[in-house]
Amino acid sequence: MQHELTPELRTLQAEIEGHARDHGLDFFEIVYQVLDWEEINEVAAYGGYPVRYPHWRHGMQYTELSRSYAYGLSKIYEMVVNNDPTYAYLLAANHLVDQKLVMAHVCGHGDFFKHNFSFAHTNRKMMDGMANHAARVRRYMERHGEDEVERLLDRCLSIDNLIDYNAPHIKRHPSVPQTTEEPRRAPRKLRAKQYMDSYINPEAALEAEQERLDEAQRRDEHFPPHPEKDVMLFLLEHAPLKNWERDVLGIVREEAYYFAPQGRTKIMNEGWASYWHSTLMTTRILTPDEFIDYADHHSGTMAPYAGSLNPYKLGLELWRDIEERWNKGRYGAAWDECDSYQERQGWDTGEMKGRGKIFEVRRHYNDLTFIDEFLTADFVRKHGLFTYEFNPISGEYVISDRDFGAVKEKLLFQLTNFGQPWIEVTDGNFLNRGELVLGHRYEGVPLKLDFARETLENVQSLWKRPVHLETYIEDEPRLMSYDGEEHTSEKRTEG
Repeated sequence: MQHELTPELRTLQAEIEGHARDHGLDFFEIVYQVLDWEEINEVAAYGGYPVRYPHWRHGMQYTELSRSYAYGLSKIYEMVVNNDPTYAYLLAANHLVDQKLVMAHVCGHGDFFKHNFSFAHTNRKMMDGMANHAARVRRYMERHGEDEVERLLDRCLSIDNLIDYNAPHIKRHPSVPQTTEEPRRAPRKLRAKQYMDSYINPEAALEAEQERLDEAQRRDEHFPPHPEKDVMLFLLEHAPLKNWERDVLGIVREEAYYFAPQGRTKIMNEGWASYWHSTLMTTRILTPDEFIDYADHHSGTMAPYAGSLNPYKLGLELWRDIEERWNKGRYGAAWDECDSYQERQGWDTGEMKGRGKIFEVRRHYNDLTFIDEFLTADFVRKHGLFTYEFNPISGEYVISDRDFGAVKEKLLFQLTNFGQPWIEVTDGNFLNRGELVLGHRYEGVPLKLDFARETLENVQSLWKRPVHLETYIEDEPRLMSYDGEEHTSEKRTEG
């Protein structure tokens, strides 16, 4: 199998990247590898990396991808890795027009990875980092056994979403302490003249009183002093783990933080890459005889997803909408105050600031703020967006609302914390017994109880002592617990 680019593809890469830079895109060097369908499925199963630590889920992912390709249900056209240099993969069986589309698409991704604030704190040498992680995990497997290490990986991977996605962007002044410790309480001494002090305030009694006060203060102090969103970090710092176990947990956490920005910018990133492959292909790259094939493949990428929004389509249309609005001056107080439909339809101040605006937005937003800021009522009406719900009578999903406010609220809710429950450490010394309490910020959506119980089991296996979860079941406050042997659930009192 020839992995390097052919002379024709190398020439094509130089041409496409030249067009991309002419349009203002800026990216690290892009290194392509050409793979057959089996190889590209292997790399895709590893998340785009040629080397990852061994784990059964990678094999499961490979099997799923291979079957999907064999049955014609899906086909991987491209993969691109946030790294310096940027690594990308081409499928050898693709037609030339597909390779052009992929290269133009990768230029968009490369620019987004390099300039969006969400990726500023990511490891730009993660290709080497993944290989290092794999070597360490394999070394532990040789020392402690594959089954033991894989069981630990299962537990760590089951909680790799229990991190604080905003943590990389929080800067604290090093001179400001993170917590304010309460002054140590001292025993009260009786007033006495100096020569009588040792008799009135005997040292043994003072020491005994000091021990009593220290113990009372330890009970009164809350640990942690504030809820900790990064559950993985709390376990990493405080769970009674062996050194190799702590290292494996740290590896999983590091990779979780590396991949998190891709999840937080899926709509923006895929939309940005689609915007640029569309722009470059239709203005600079395609030959006349390639337009039909390109349109066919592009429309396939933009087609609706069953049961969910297509991030490629939503992102692409939002970028185009922003560009058009700033080109025509459809923003600001005058535009917002205009309530004439006819006037709004013909509104065009000729400002032509759209291209500059989308480059500015590309740098400073993530999906949540992108949707919150730029999804408009006009956009929702134009593209026919709606919310839906399951009708138990008909047994089908039906449209529940087309109102702009409802659509936006639903989208923002799905994007907040990836649409996952907000879990944080609220007490690391529950009842002064070293037990762990996790708190669930309840927002009307109950936890999946089977998932919650499995999570408690996995956290308990790392914490070693009983673990509790404060949540709501059927709108009633409950305390779910697991002590290493059995699950219990009891009503709790709020406040």
